[in-house]
Amino acid sequence: MDTVGVVVWLCVVVTILSRSHGDRNVYPSAGVLFVHVLEREYFKGEFAPYMKAVHTGDSSNDPITFNTNLRGYPDRPGWLRYIQRTPHSDGVLYGSPTAEYVGRPTVIEITAYNRRTFETARNNLVINIMGNEEFPLPFQAEFYIKNMNVEEMLASEVLGDFLGAVKNVWQPDRLNAINITSALDRGGRVPLPINDLKEGVYVMVGADVPFSSCLREVETPQNQLRCSQEMEPSISCDKKFRAQFDIDWCKINLVDITKVVTVYRERPNPGPGVLPDMWGYDPPSEAMESRDYFSDFVVTLAVPSAVAMVLFAVLGYAMCCRREGVEKRNMQTPDVQLVHHSSIQKSTKELRSMSKNREISWPLSTLPVFHPVSGEVVPPLHPDNYETTSMPLMQTQTNLQNQVQIPQQQPPGENYCMSTFRRLEVNGIPEERKVAEALNL
Repeated sequence: MDTVGVVVWLCVVVTILSRSHGDRNVYPSAGVLFVHVLEREYFKGEFAPYMKAVHTGDSSNDPITFNTNLRGYPDRPGWLRYIQRTPHSDGVLYGSPTAEYVGRPTVIEITAYNRRTFETARNNLVINIMGNEEFPLPFQAEFYIKNMNVEEMLASEVLGDFLGAVKNVWQPDRLNAINITSALDRGGRVPLPINDLKEGVYVMVGADVPFSSCLREVETPQNQLRCSQEMEPSISCDKKFRAQFDIDWCKINLVDITKVVTVYRERPNPGPGVLPDMWGYDPPSEAMESRDYFSDFVVTLAVPSAVAMVLFAVLGYAMCCRREGVEKRNMQTPDVQLVHHSSIQKSTKELRSMSKNREISWPLSTLPVFHPVSGEVVPPLHPDNYETTSMPLMQTQTNLQNQVQIPQQQPPGENYCMSTFRRLEVNGIPEERKVAEALNL
């Protein structure tokens, strides 16, 4: 257990140094888990005192977020990850340094943002990766812990407890935490916010002795069958982890690198969009030249406006200046169609006037417009100036005093019979024209 405590102390405590305004230097070892905590309390001293803190309350709980990147590049190195759950929690840089970075300092620019005052502060973290003669350890085991988030597992106390449990099961001389990965980075799903579900985390540890019999129990045919049926395997040493860590034994991965055959592959030639390793990231200059947007304005607004005006003028000329006129239209229209149209207009006008005064004569629309035999136009029954305001709208039998008998034609061989047709009088004027037209039919 003493070795585990030393390892965790080297991984975490050595990275939290003096809170000076200069660069901070850390010295992790290659192949060993590196954890660096970005403390909010440290960066609060970088911000000027907020003048409204007296009126708004304590300013020590300001929301602060961090942005980290490799100096000269827009992102961090491939082996380094960063996580911050909320603006009110500390940020954490973690990862497993690789051997290719040994001997050269890695400068990480850390920018802190105060989300209430909109102030920023920047510090540099210099990571000096040291070589490790014991790297890599020959026997490596990866555990999947279901009831932990990555930031919880990165805490020194929790990581120390886990390494202590592994040491009791494995019994190695040297035991190191190699890497920690969130299950979300392995394609896992974000858990539902119920029942305090966790994302899950993969923890890889390395040792200098072969795997214990307890760790190899998962490779037995019985446990493999239970895993294939999505059942929990029977592991004798699970009780040593169950109190604090819920391990999915079906996902444990045991690797003996002494038996791994190394396959060398040629590195593909990078395309034109990939920067070579010896080149640095060259951001655009801050002193950018001013740009004239007048030409863009002309192309974007003036040209479409001019085209729209031309089209509007052409359309106005075609609609207003190219009209044939009423006289030309009447000359090209047959007389019968004009008379028919005129009668419809008169009937419409008469119906509208009837709605205002119901004591008027029968509407002219009830009379035929054209003679059914000759096709000639029938003149109106009354002239336009005829006074019909006192005529009732509908004539009844009581209004008719005289009757005229009209013979009706019967089939051949039969006698004719007479039907009566009442003689209409309105204001003492007989309307015999309708009777004459009926006889002519």
